Amino acid sequence: MKVLVVGGGGREHAIIWKLAQSPQQPKLYCAPGNPGIAQLATCVNISAEDVQALADFAEAEGIELTVVGPEAALLLGIVDEFEKRGLRIYGPRKGAALIEGSKAFAKEVMAIANVPTAASAYFGELEAAKEYVRAQGAPIVIKADGLAAGKGVVVAHTIAEADAAIDLMMKDKAFGDSGKQVVVEEFLSGQEATVMAFISGDTVKLMAPAQDHKPAYDGDQGPNTGGMGTYSPVPVVDEALLAAVEEKIIRPVIYFLANNGSQYKGTLYVGLMLTADGPKVIEFNARFGDPETQVVLPRLETDLLDIFNATIDGTLEELAVTWSDRAAVCVIMAAGGYPADYRKGDLITGLDQASDEAVIFHAGTKQSEAGITTNGGRVLGVTGFGADLKTAQEAAYRTVEQVHFADVHYRKDIAEKAFR
Repeated sequence: MKVLVVGGGGREHAIIWKLAQSPQQPKLYCAPGNPGIAQLATCVNISAEDVQALADFAEAEGIELTVVGPEAALLLGIVDEFEKRGLRIYGPRKGAALIEGSKAFAKEVMAIANVPTAASAYFGELEAAKEYVRAQGAPIVIKADGLAAGKGVVVAHTIAEADAAIDLMMKDKAFGDSGKQVVVEEFLSGQEATVMAFISGDTVKLMAPAQDHKPAYDGDQGPNTGGMGTYSPVPVVDEALLAAVEEKIIRPVIYFLANNGSQYKGTLYVGLMLTADGPKVIEFNARFGDPETQVVLPRLETDLLDIFNATIDGTLEELAVTWSDRAAVCVIMAAGGYPADYRKGDLITGLDQASDEAVIFHAGTKQSEAGITTNGGRVLGVTGFGADLKTAQEAAYRTVEQVHFADVHYRKDIAEKAFR
C-alpha cells in the first residue's frame, strides 16, 4: 500500500516511524518531510498547504491512503478536496476542523453541548477586550482566535500583561489574521493533560493520555510555546477520568458537529486542565498533538495503518486498539531564543546517538552540504523509553546530552510533575 503523510515536523516523523513498523510494509511518502523522515520515506517537495498539488500527486502516484499532520492543511479543506476526487484520506473535513480553527467557534460548541470549560468572552474590538479584562481582573488568559502554531496564548498575571497581549495580537498583528479577534478566558489552575482519540462517526477509541509542557522554561516559566516536552502515561489521569472525558466532553462535541453537518473522522485532541471541579477543556485540536504524538504512538500496540483504514471505512468499532505499559518521555531541543527570534543553519552533531532506549524525531531540520542543520524553533524531539517514567526520562536526557548544536535550549524538568 502506498501511503502519503502530509507535513514535515516531529509529529509527522513519529507517524511515519510508526507506520514503518506495520507488518503490511507500506511504501511511505511524505510531503514535504525532513531529513529524519527521509530515512524512512520518500520525501516529496510539496508544501503541506498546497492542497491542489498534493491531490494531484496522490492521483498521479496512485497513493492509496493520505494522512494529514498539520492543522493548516485541514482548515484549507484538504480532506474535502481529496474526497471530492475519490481519494482516501485520514482527517476531519474543513467544517469539523473548525473546532481548532476558531477558538470562538469551539467555545460556542462547548456552551451549547454543555461541555465544561473556562468562562470566556470573544472580542473583535481592542478596547472592548481591555475593558473586559479590567472588569474581570488578573490572572487571565488571552488567546488569538485563529491558528498561531501554539504560540497564540498568553497567561497574563497582571492587567498590564493582558493589555500588552491584546495589543500584540490585535494591534501589532503578531499572528496575522488569527489575532483579528481574541478570546479572553478565565484562568484555570491545576495540572494539564492531553487526551487524544481516534474518531469515526459514533465510534471513539481513546489514546493513551499525555502531559505537555507549554512554557519555554523550567518550572513552567516564560512564554507559551508549541510544546517543550511531554510524557506518557500520566499518573493523575486514571480510567475514571478518561471515561468522564469521553462521555462529558468528546461525545457531546462530536454529536453536536454531526448534527450540524460535520461528522467527525480522524484524530481529536482535547487539551485539559484538571481543576478541583473536574477536567475542563483548554483547547481542541483537529489532529495529532505535537509533541504528544512522540510519546503516545510509541505506546500503541495495534497496527496504526489498520486504525487509519478502519477510521475511514467506518469499521473502527470492530478494531481492538491496545496500548503497552511502557513509558515514554519526549524532550524538545529548541533553537536558542525560541519562541521569539531564533537563527537557523547551525550544524547538528550526535544524531547517530539514538539507541534501543531512545529515538530522535526531527522537527525543524534541513539537509545541507555540511550535514543536517537547524531549520526551525523546535529542532528535535528526543523520546526515551522505559519500563517506568523515571527510566524513560533518564533515557531521553542521556540522548539529549549527546546531541549538540549552537545555542540549544531544552527544559530539564520534563516529567518531573509525575514524581510529585
